[in-house]
Amino acid sequence: MPSIKYTYFDGRGLGEVNRVMLAAGGMKYEDVRLHESKWAGMKSATPMGELPLLEVDGTTICQSNSIARYIAREAGLAGKTSIDQAKVDMIMEGARSLFDKAAQIFILPEAEKAVRKKKLEEKEAPELLEYLNKLASGKGYFVGDQLTAADVALYVNYESVGSLTIALPSLDKYPNLKKVAENVKANPGIAKWLKERPVTTY
Repeated sequence: MPSIKYTYFDGRGLGEVNRVMLAAGGMKYEDVRLHESKWAGMKSATPMGELPLLEVDGTTICQSNSIARYIAREAGLAGKTSIDQAKVDMIMEGARSLFDKAAQIFILPEAEKAVRKKKLEEKEAPELLEYLNKLASGKGYFVGDQLTAADVALYVNYESVGSLTIALPSLDKYPNLKKVAENVKANPGIAKWLKERPVTTY
């Protein structure tokens, strides 16, 4: 087994999809959680001045999507064929867009936040979830008949956005996505992680 160190802030954010996939794959790693006050002092020493970082046997990889694809391959969550892998990537990008839209709200001027939040809650999120629901199967998988990074990305991004005081539609309205979430939570490694992970404010 390679020596793995994963570095991100002490919160879910962009880091949690990768942590959950590491758990799903039973991959042992050092979970380094930075307080934001420590980040400024180490930023210039990182490859691109951004988190998260994944260090594998001394080699450092940055950019959350690149890290996610690496972990997915190592954990057997990437898809079996090139087409399957492309489909997984497609869903991961779509699910990530839900988080990105939510995160953007918190950097807006106060006068603009409420309007932007309402648009996400009432229009953008329901539309995106409806599209994703059509792409998932009735068995609760986006690609094939087993868990992939696509399923993990949907569940984690939906959960993370909900933790940001964003009122997302219930997955009861999207039966295929509800089944995806159930399949993700049923994975033994993920179930253990969700039960034992550090409690954070976001």
